Amino acid sequence: MSPDSKKLFNVLILGISFMFIFTAFQTCGNIAQTVITNLNSTDFHGSGYTSMSIIYGVFSASNLISPSVVALVGPQLSMFISGIFYSLYIAVFIQPSTWSFYTASVFIGIAAAVLWTAQGNCLTINSDENTIGRNSGVFWALLQSSLFFGNLYIYFAWQGKTYISESDRRTVFIALTVISLVGTVLFFLIRKQEDTKAPGEEDSTNEIHGDSSSAQNKLMRAVDAFKRSIKLSFTKEILLLSVTTAYTGLELTFFSGVYGTCIGAVNRFGTEEKSLIGLSGIFIGVGEILGGGIFGLLSKKSRFGRNPIVMLGIAVHFIAFYLIFVNMPSNAPVAPMEGTDDIAYMIPSKEVAIFCSFLLGLGDSCFNTQLLSILGFLYSEDSAPAFAIFKFVQSICAAVAYFYSNYFLLHGTAAVTFSG
Repeated sequence: MSPDSKKLFNVLILGISFMFIFTAFQTCGNIAQTVITNLNSTDFHGSGYTSMSIIYGVFSASNLISPSVVALVGPQLSMFISGIFYSLYIAVFIQPSTWSFYTASVFIGIAAAVLWTAQGNCLTINSDENTIGRNSGVFWALLQSSLFFGNLYIYFAWQGKTYISESDRRTVFIALTVISLVGTVLFFLIRKQEDTKAPGEEDSTNEIHGDSSSAQNKLMRAVDAFKRSIKLSFTKEILLLSVTTAYTGLELTFFSGVYGTCIGAVNRFGTEEKSLIGLSGIFIGVGEILGGGIFGLLSKKSRFGRNPIVMLGIAVHFIAFYLIFVNMPSNAPVAPMEGTDDIAYMIPSKEVAIFCSFLLGLGDSCFNTQLLSILGFLYSEDSAPAFAIFKFVQSICAAVAYFYSNYFLLHGTAAVTFSG
């Protein structure tokens, strides 16, 4: 297998592994608050929004050390260990208790920082300036396929149900745990790149292989990675990119956690309200996959650069949030188990709600494919610190958004998200 073929193979395995893990995790996040609302155990007092706020808060803080962790153990092993913690978090829902739910939220926050830093490093060392756009698009399309498969199951399994029983919950989360573990094991199929440096040449800072170097060298590499992260945080390019990155954190919270809960709470959708959560996730995934394919695979043919794609994302999200504003009742995110009979400025339409899901996914792909491409291109020699900063900003905004989602009504949440 040629070096270029091996790199493309690694990107495909990376994307497929993430597809399995996030088929489980994103489906879990999409239905978590709905499942928790339906728990009839008086011993459980958790909140899906609070859990996600903890995850992204810890995620954000852990990005300060994640480049050092990846430097110590290598990207492949880092992703494998992180995947185990993702699986444990999902498994908590099989028989949830408040303490285990929130404890797992802390651990998965740490694991997420390491996972995404290692992913950025792995994507970068398997790309060059000519392939980073293509590889970013391929990875993003495979990753967002996760929204399709898990939510398709939810759509059919919960068809016609207005209450989620204990048996329904256990069946779903056992299946999701197994799916997550499959994706975790697949990381071992990623092949390490050959060392092509001349004898005596220093290790390149962009290739963190986690090989058999001495413990002292690994420690020095970890400290150096931490220093580079701090230094890189205050560069003009990173500060400018952080504005768009912050917005992706806010809208990530909205489409991955809040919007599905809103759809499942609207009684005017009839007996389809719970299964529509799955259908919403599917169409978010369709938008993400379409965007990843078009803006990634065709990026080399664009003569206008990345700006038009980002502007398209802004326009698409403007339309999406306006339609959500007029279609969905304001109290939907915090509605009780019985749901809400309220209306907004029009009678809630299932078709409009699902169309908005597609627009949310398409707009998100516009932003993220370009951010991944820019980071991989500008910081090919500092990929781990650069991606750690990207996830730091994104996750701290997501944590804030999940926190205020406990208290804000839908119209306030949508307004804060888009104005961000």
